[in-house]
Amino acid sequence: MPRRCHFLGTGTRSGHKKTYRGRAKYLGGVGIKITSKTKRTFKPNLQKVRCVVNGAPVRVLVSTKAIRMGLVVKQSRRKYTYTRALKAASGA
Repeated sequence: MPRRCHFLGTGTRSGHKKTYRGRAKYLGGVGIKITSKTKRTFKPNLQKVRCVVNGAPVRVLVSTKAIRMGLVVKQSRRKYTYTRALKAASGA
């Protein structure tokens, strides 16, 4: 399973980790300098979620951003209300 969000498509990105030395000017130093830049990866915060995709419940990897945006539609666990239509369908 790829490390990619099912809805937004966000995946692993690359960047740099910077190493600094020196003292800030406002603390009396001559300023901070970058001494090295190391390659690193930024991974999305993915969660395994059971949601409805194309009318069927499926477990997919979804980023937390997609969950907060409301793109994930969860399957209803049970009927919380009693209706006459439900009674008529059961034949009682």
